[in-house]
Amino acid sequence: MKSKASFKSHPVHPILVSFPIAFLIGTFVSDMIADISGNNSFWNTGYYLVIAGIIMGLIAAIPGLIDYLFTVPPKSSAKKRGLKHALVNVSHLILFFIAFLIRRNDNPNTTLILILEAAGVILIFVAGWLGGTLVYRNQIGVDPRYAEAGKWKEAYFEETKEKIKVADKDELKLNQMKLLHVGSKRIVLGKTEKGYVAFDDHCTHKGGSLAGGAMICSTVQCPWHGSQFDVNNGQVKAGPAKENIHTYPLTESEGNVYLQF
Repeated sequence: MKSKASFKSHPVHPILVSFPIAFLIGTFVSDMIADISGNNSFWNTGYYLVIAGIIMGLIAAIPGLIDYLFTVPPKSSAKKRGLKHALVNVSHLILFFIAFLIRRNDNPNTTLILILEAAGVILIFVAGWLGGTLVYRNQIGVDPRYAEAGKWKEAYFEETKEKIKVADKDELKLNQMKLLHVGSKRIVLGKTEKGYVAFDDHCTHKGGSLAGGAMICSTVQCPWHGSQFDVNNGQVKAGPAKENIHTYPLTESEGNVYLQF
């Protein structure tokens, strides 16, 4: 088993993103005031704000990249949305950086600078909308809890054709789930009234993470759109999903739970 840190949530990310948003919008506002009033002190303020905004934007991109690589479910609608979010963020940073280079000239074209910054501000709002959708609709970086769900559990394993020990017999509480990374596969281990079950961590509707949903009475519900599946056989119990999920056989021996392929 490979030991890795869990990337379930990044509470620092929403804190960091507020800085580049404030600094870069402040840059545009300061430059607008400077252009209208002719007061160069606002122009100087914008100069330092854009430097701070670009730097903080690059710093805030680090936890965002980690979320995209490790938290956003693969082959899902959130993965596509996350890519769009990243591209829009990079685009507005490039626009502000170009404006910054222009303003360093001896006779900068203030009109062009304001146009670039205005476009950058529009993209900031677009990126914010995409980011908000990722958090509130796709629950990226959110650690949902429900009654008796227990603490979030996640483990990494090398991909193999042999059986893998994935838990101790008493490790999970009733209706608790654990996300298993077996090579490139994401598999959910859960404990029901009938015992342990294992199934793909991939809703067949939009690819939501079932490990981030809720499980009760042998039914798991996707947190994105509410599709429900029978965790014993993978059959759809409620839509919008129409395709079943894949389940995996488990065995118990000497107090351990083993996943088989």
